[in-house]
Amino acid sequence: MFENSITAYEEAKNVIPGGVDSPVRAFKSVGGTPPFIDRGEGAYLYDIDGNKYLDFVQSWGPLIFGHCDKDIEQAVIETAKKGLSFGAPTVLETKLANEIVEMYDNIDKVRFVNSGTEAVMSAIRLARGVTGKNNILKFEGCYHGHSDSLLVQAGSGMATFGSPSSPGVPADLTKHTILCEYNNIQDLRKCFEASDDIACLIIEPIAGNMGFVPANEEFLEECRRLCDENGTLLIFDEVMSGFRASLTGAHGVVKPNADIVTFGKVIGGGMPVGAFASNEEIMNNLSPDGAIYQAGTLSGNPVAMAAGLVSLQKIKADKDLYNRLNAKTQKLLNGFKQAAEKYNIAFQSKSIGSMFGFFFCDIEPKNFKDVGTCDFDRFAKFHHEMLKRGFYFACSQYETGFMCNAISDEDIDNCINAANEVMELL
Repeated sequence: MFENSITAYEEAKNVIPGGVDSPVRAFKSVGGTPPFIDRGEGAYLYDIDGNKYLDFVQSWGPLIFGHCDKDIEQAVIETAKKGLSFGAPTVLETKLANEIVEMYDNIDKVRFVNSGTEAVMSAIRLARGVTGKNNILKFEGCYHGHSDSLLVQAGSGMATFGSPSSPGVPADLTKHTILCEYNNIQDLRKCFEASDDIACLIIEPIAGNMGFVPANEEFLEECRRLCDENGTLLIFDEVMSGFRASLTGAHGVVKPNADIVTFGKVIGGGMPVGAFASNEEIMNNLSPDGAIYQAGTLSGNPVAMAAGLVSLQKIKADKDLYNRLNAKTQKLLNGFKQAAEKYNIAFQSKSIGSMFGFFFCDIEPKNFKDVGTCDFDRFAKFHHEMLKRGFYFACSQYETGFMCNAISDEDIDNCINAANEVMELL
């Protein structure tokens, strides 16, 4: 069933560390061999063994219209014919920036980069430059890319200064990173009491990297209040939730506004893109207008800009898109929950818009430690059995699932039927 993928994986490991270019793809959390993908089409993936999968990962978020959307594909082809990269400005950058700015009342300007990691790294530098402060406050379980300052160990959940969680990261860098427990107001307050040198608080307002765990409204409002009181900039990392949770991401779901927002995924339509954005006063501190330096040769790549532009234009034009995505996601999770209840299996699920997650546990997780108490072995078996039946889910309980517009009600019914079979085996 996976013979060609097994062979491809072994060959890849000879020339690529772990056989993959991003660690989660190695299936370490669930076991087995990752399918090597040949192509995608609409809601489906096809591997090199000829297996077909209904895809609930969608390249980890960007493909809101599914694989090989004809409009996005056509835009990419036509733009690529003119050249792949210029290292010079194009009108496409301005058009895509305008699409984003028009949707947000707290954003005046956007700077494009090439990845979410780069977007966050740049946003933090901007915050430090504007405030003149050094420390970063982040939360256990929120992933903001692999830049040095953000690769810190899970702390005590108190006002703990981070230490490196990866070799190659100097402690002198991570000593400026303060860790706090997600959704814990008491710990949040203690962090601000412990330091008056916090340049920015960065958070996934809808966390997608400890599984799917949204921040509660009261917690986010306290983040906003403490930032205002302490001269700290609030950064919402919406690389994953932007244009996924709603038309304006978390901005359309929660009350507090962020000072800086980072984007990725959907704004590239499947191409590598990231961005950070803020009001004019903050963004004008960036070079060449200001003294804070940030640059990138491939930033604003025309092919990526074309894909993202069509993606956002299609989203804006479809007034019922998020209602449909939300209904599909709810139907899927309700079906899973009923199947779990039928076999007395502890199961929790949550969704907002087209993002969703599920856990095998008794109580809905509210933070990273809660997720750690879930039944990972049961999740791994569920993942493996669903994959064998042609359903491709995120390969870790610490990851989020994504619904795409190309997935039909019939697809969801088939998936729920398969889940019933699998729950009986768990």
